[in-house]
Amino acid sequence: MVGVALVLLFLLTLATDNRAFYEANFARLVGINVAVAVVFLLVIVGLAVQLVLRLRRRRFGSQLMLKLAAIFSLVGFLPGLLVYLVSYQFVSRSIENWFDVRVESALSAGLSLGRTTLDTLAVDLANKTRVAAAGLAGSSNAGAGLALERLREQLSAADLVLWSSNGQAVASAGESRFKLNPERPSPSDLRATRRDRVIASIEGLEEQDGASNPSGPASQPRIKVLALVAAAGFGLQDEPRYLQVSAPLPALLVADALAVQVAHREYQERSLARDGLRRLYIGTLTLTLFLALFGAVLLAVLLGNQLVRPLLMLAAGMRDVARGDLGPKLALSSRDELAGLTRDFAHMTQELSDARQAVQSSMQQVDTARANLQTILDNLTAGVVVLDARGRILSANPGATRILRAPLTAHQWQGLQTVPGLEGFAHWVQQQFDRFLGESAHEQGHWQQSFELRPAHANVADLAHPAGGGDHVTLIARGALLPHDERLLVFDDVSEIISAQRAQAWGEVARRLAHEIKNPLTPIQLSAERLAMKLEGKLEGQDAALLGRSVRIIVDQVDAMKRLVNDFRDYARLPAAQLMPIDLNALISDILVLYDPTSVPVQLDLEPVPLVLADAQQVRQVIHNLVQNAQDATPPGAGPVLLQTRLTESGRRVRLVVQDNGPGFPEAILKRAFEPYVTTKSKGTGLGLAVVKKIMDEHGGRIDIGHRLDGERILGARVSLSFKVAQTQQDEATS
Repeated sequence: MVGVALVLLFLLTLATDNRAFYEANFARLVGINVAVAVVFLLVIVGLAVQLVLRLRRRRFGSQLMLKLAAIFSLVGFLPGLLVYLVSYQFVSRSIENWFDVRVESALSAGLSLGRTTLDTLAVDLANKTRVAAAGLAGSSNAGAGLALERLREQLSAADLVLWSSNGQAVASAGESRFKLNPERPSPSDLRATRRDRVIASIEGLEEQDGASNPSGPASQPRIKVLALVAAAGFGLQDEPRYLQVSAPLPALLVADALAVQVAHREYQERSLARDGLRRLYIGTLTLTLFLALFGAVLLAVLLGNQLVRPLLMLAAGMRDVARGDLGPKLALSSRDELAGLTRDFAHMTQELSDARQAVQSSMQQVDTARANLQTILDNLTAGVVVLDARGRILSANPGATRILRAPLTAHQWQGLQTVPGLEGFAHWVQQQFDRFLGESAHEQGHWQQSFELRPAHANVADLAHPAGGGDHVTLIARGALLPHDERLLVFDDVSEIISAQRAQAWGEVARRLAHEIKNPLTPIQLSAERLAMKLEGKLEGQDAALLGRSVRIIVDQVDAMKRLVNDFRDYARLPAAQLMPIDLNALISDILVLYDPTSVPVQLDLEPVPLVLADAQQVRQVIHNLVQNAQDATPPGAGPVLLQTRLTESGRRVRLVVQDNGPGFPEAILKRAFEPYVTTKSKGTGLGLAVVKKIMDEHGGRIDIGHRLDGERILGARVSLSFKVAQTQQDEATS
């Protein structure tokens, strides 16, 4: 746009000096320049509106760009305005001076002088031609050629032609002699000659001026005279003839006359277009002023953008950083201070990004370690609880909830003593930490104690578990201090370990008893029987009866002792289970055939279940033991003993349930039901459930004992056994 304006200004200036170009393209150039000026004005208005909008939107850099635009506009406009005013006055006065009255008078006088000189030459030649024509009045056409040659020399003419009345060339001299068709006079010239006797004209001045034929070759200006040659009398020559004389004008005189004529004509034309010329120059100056203003504003915007661009980049980068975007930032490659600032900012952002990535990597590692630790804690059998200084629960793993049998996560940020059933445990833990904090030195950095826990909310059925039942839990607790005045409590249920230790101890006792007691039992029995045989015939009456009764007591007690020793032996030396796929339902049906239906009946509820992996002989012993205990505990008429088989939801185990309608398990029995010599029978050995527990452990199974409840009322005892499915075991081995 600026280039177009400069070209148009150049053409407009050129047009004022080139008359032909000025006349041909003046209106077009003025219109185009006005259009360009309007476009410039619109562009300036658009830039101003854009600046105002950016200012209203409070875009960064708008104030600076507005100041730059104002400064550059003033720098470009004020000097231009000063030059414009001076040029305006100069152009106006110069144009007025161009059209001074004295100049116009001088040009008019010069033009009149030239015309008078030319007219004098034409009159002189016309007079001479009239005299020559009178001399030719009596001549004939045959001798006219020689007469014309003499006249040409006398008149210093370039060309002479004698024309007849009908326009035919009679004779010629000079240039016309070599032309086939000399230029004949027009009929109007012939009529004027007959009327005035002679006519004269000047030809070729317009052609020299270039107005008539500016593109064609110019002929030499000349004076052309046409005179009437009168007839001498009546006869053949009674028709008039015409003498045409052409004489060239002096070249210097023609040039001066034409120069004066051209100057006068241009002066008149410019005088008539004086106002238009003034407007043209003023318009050119005005357009130049607009161009200067436009260039200043455009330069202000461009330079403003260049100056503000680094600041805009910094502002955008800071907004991105504020949003958390630390990606690569753009930086300018130039060597100025603002570009260096963008490079420093990009470098700083890159360092921040690297630092954040390092922090994120560390946090990710910490999160991974925390997730791993949480996974370990979630799968840890021990309970882990983190408390604050006031004893409030900060976190607890599932193992703690399982061991304490209390919803610890539901009481997060609450005191441990607020959990139902854990008031005593919370008080004991607080005492242990207080005692630990009161010690002057902590050599091990932690404390460790045991605690017997009995949740108050647990019912008998809920507390049945494979370790042996009962609502008492033996805990081994360990405490340590954490940063931020937090406390770590780790505990584990060692009830099964204690039970196993007791079982191992009882097994050792059983082996020793079997060894120490069984050996003297047979001699005692034999001695008693031999004594009875020796004294049978020697005693009478009451003595014989006393002897027989005593011997029977000895023998019966020895048999009882033998059975006890055999039970001890079986408990201590239980053979390893030979696991094979068996049909549990079929085995149960075979066993119950041996029971008398007239006593306490046995009811079966057997669902189709897959084969289980078990030792048939040992499972037979387990079922005999449980059914016998259930029948012994059920009073006559109280209802049948129920045996159920079900497949668990996972499909990996088969559950066998034996339940009766007796009084259930006493509370003291539930605590140590699977330990030897724990029984409520007067003649029981207390080894039945202990052997069952040991067999189930050999099978990798599980045993649960509890009560059948109707609300709070106990309906009877319930024993649940679970066996692994044989197919599942095979699948596990295959996988």
